[in-house]
Amino acid sequence: MSSARRFRNFATVVYPDSVNTPDDWLSILSDFKTPVLVSPFHDQDINPTGEAKKSHYHVLIMFEGMKSQDQVKELFDQIGGVGLETVNSIRGYARYLCHLDNPDKHQYSPSD
Repeated sequence: MSSARRFRNFATVVYPDSVNTPDDWLSILSDFKTPVLVSPFHDQDINPTGEAKKSHYHVLIMFEGMKSQDQVKELFDQIGGVGLETVNSIRGYARYLCHLDNPDKHQYSPSD
């Protein structure tokens, strides 16, 4: 992971039943004092093979200033985040949190 490139918006996945995910991960996330979007609990996703995916949350964190991927990885590690991706479109990713633009996937309620 290169720290040379910097971005403002990042996403990760949190598996609440993982040993790396603290029980209070949402509180820790809140303590970052940075705007975030957390998906509804994804417990209805299906792999292309037809098997259920492991239940998870998607997390989008939006910084006012630019951050390196290494800086954000340190934060995501605190909440048990798996993976790190940069996000170019907050609106597009927010819609992805509920699969609004993918009718073939389970539709989660934006109110959740």
